[in-house]
Amino acid sequence: MGQGGFRRWVRMATVLAVLCLAACTGKRDDTLVFWTFGPEGEAVAKLLPDFERAHPDIRVEVQQLPLSAAHQKLLTAIAGGTTPDMAQLGNSWLPEMVALRALAPLQERVAASAAVAPSDYFASIWATNVSDGALYGIPWYVDTRLLFYRRDLLKQAGFDAPPRDWAEWRRMLAALSDPARKVYGILLPTNEYEQLLSLALQQPDPLLRDHDSRGNFASPGFRRALQFYLDTFRLRQAPAVTNVEVGNPWAEFGKGVYAFYLSGPWNIGEFRKRLPAAEQGNWSTAPLPGPDGPGAGLAGGASLVVFRASRHQRAAWALIEYLSQPEVQQRFYRLTGNMPPRRSSWDGPLLQNDAAMHAFRDQLERVKPTPAIPEWERIAVMMQQVAARAVAGGLTVDQATAEMDRQADAILAKRRWMLDRAEARR
Repeated sequence: MGQGGFRRWVRMATVLAVLCLAACTGKRDDTLVFWTFGPEGEAVAKLLPDFERAHPDIRVEVQQLPLSAAHQKLLTAIAGGTTPDMAQLGNSWLPEMVALRALAPLQERVAASAAVAPSDYFASIWATNVSDGALYGIPWYVDTRLLFYRRDLLKQAGFDAPPRDWAEWRRMLAALSDPARKVYGILLPTNEYEQLLSLALQQPDPLLRDHDSRGNFASPGFRRALQFYLDTFRLRQAPAVTNVEVGNPWAEFGKGVYAFYLSGPWNIGEFRKRLPAAEQGNWSTAPLPGPDGPGAGLAGGASLVVFRASRHQRAAWALIEYLSQPEVQQRFYRLTGNMPPRRSSWDGPLLQNDAAMHAFRDQLERVKPTPAIPEWERIAVMMQQVAARAVAGGLTVDQATAEMDRQADAILAKRRWMLDRAEARR
């Protein structure tokens, strides 16, 4: 190749490279990237055609990531400046993302929106998206725990309705337990923190104190919850087993090994699928009883967030508004079984005609959020681990609550340091 030919080749290669870069950049600039974690991504893909027809200028790319890798993937993306435009985010993760300044505030968009009505959302679920007075997420679906129970076994024991308070619940657990036959009132896997946490949230005392910088597990309220929890094992009304040791909880529930099972809405489908038709009329759901009446529950679920670094925040908000419409939330529930966060979304026949869902609708009016700090998930796991030691007889209530406070204070040491520095600058 001569020198002139070489120069022409270089010019052509340069033009092609520029065109390729422009095409690649154009694809990135024109595409709204949405990260989902778990099976929700498949459902969203089925909802998108209507959205894209209404918004022909917006192209959505849903990237479905495994839940096991989601948290690390998010942190890596934030550190590397490669976050998506928007994502599904468990509301227990939101405070951490806010602390990293990764999320865009949404209050102004909500104030200008005709599609997102805060008053239509379950209040405590909405509150899980507020950090330091600012809104960073819109609830997408909700989760809580309540009682699955064998109504036929309760009736045989002389009870016509599920428990309304802890005293009545204790009487039922006693009547339904027979450890000699390996029959127990309730299943409370000792490696799950949600059951003890649900009891603790029913108390007037907060789980943390001093601006969420120290543990408050030695409070009278938490001690009361822990005592009730431990007594259930001490009285042999629940077996001291992990969920790994249980095997098949649905079959054992159907056989009457457990009369109560404290769990979430996904198990409605599991019980309907796994129990024979002849046993389908034997079980039902009920809101959690509290110490002195109807009890609170855990406010869980996932929200939709927009990342601060996104160049497509307008488009991301348009998709959030679409996914927030009651009729779209009803379709999403039909596809996934994930409960909608808006009261009006529960008015459709699919939820209205499902008797097992009524207790969840009732419970969602009495859920409470966990402390809105990044460290909370670590503290909740620690709480469960210490409680398991107490179940095994290694710690008294006094020792367990003191140990929880000690470990929580250690986890929150950096938070106290940051609060002290902020106070000193004032």
